[in-house]
Amino acid sequence: METLTNIIESILFASGKAVAFADIAEKLNVTAREISRALDELREKYGPDGGIQLLEFNKKAQLASNPAYKESVAAVLNPIREKELTRTILECAAIIAYKQPITRTEIELLRGVNSDYAVNMLLDLKLIYPCGRKDAVGRPVLFATTDEFLKRFKLKSLEELPDYNDLLAQITSESERDSYLYARKDEAEPQEGEEATETPEPRKAEERPTERPAEEVAEGGYELPDFLRDLDGEDLVKIS
Repeated sequence: METLTNIIESILFASGKAVAFADIAEKLNVTAREISRALDELREKYGPDGGIQLLEFNKKAQLASNPAYKESVAAVLNPIREKELTRTILECAAIIAYKQPITRTEIELLRGVNSDYAVNMLLDLKLIYPCGRKDAVGRPVLFATTDEFLKRFKLKSLEELPDYNDLLAQITSESERDSYLYARKDEAEPQEGEEATETPEPRKAEERPTERPAEEVAEGGYELPDFLRDLDGEDLVKIS
């Protein structure tokens, strides 16, 4: 039973979301009674004063932080989350502006991460709107920018957006140049038995490309366009 308790604890921790008892029972080949006993052990382990609490609802279980410590948790995490989510929203706004009309799935393929929160926030802020459905399996919703988007980013029309392909080509080139995997291979020390290669002459100062501050690079690995970079993100989203 102790092993099952630890396994269920690991599952709930890794999930971060509610997990149905039926899924646990099916995949681990255990009974509902065994799951219930394991959850009782977890609840006893955490206790009422522990930082982690076990939630049970609708035949599901989930780990959550103790609400008694919510003010301390918020004081540390909210500023971090606010900054990250603000940049996520800006990144999604840029993608939609360039690629509209575009579906949520297509946005996520470009970003490589889940974009539900960002899309929902942009809808709430009326910066995008559902403009139709794509003629594809499932008829997914298409999104486009609104007049409010143009007003917020001080654009007269979408024609003022910089060329997307040129922007991506520049970003890709700079990303490859600065990549940890490719940078300075020629500066590596020779292995035993190998002859040292001549170190290439460094570029002249005027030939060095201007580096962008780290905070200007979006989390997807490419830079935000100029029209988004200077926006004061603090008024875009606030996390309570």
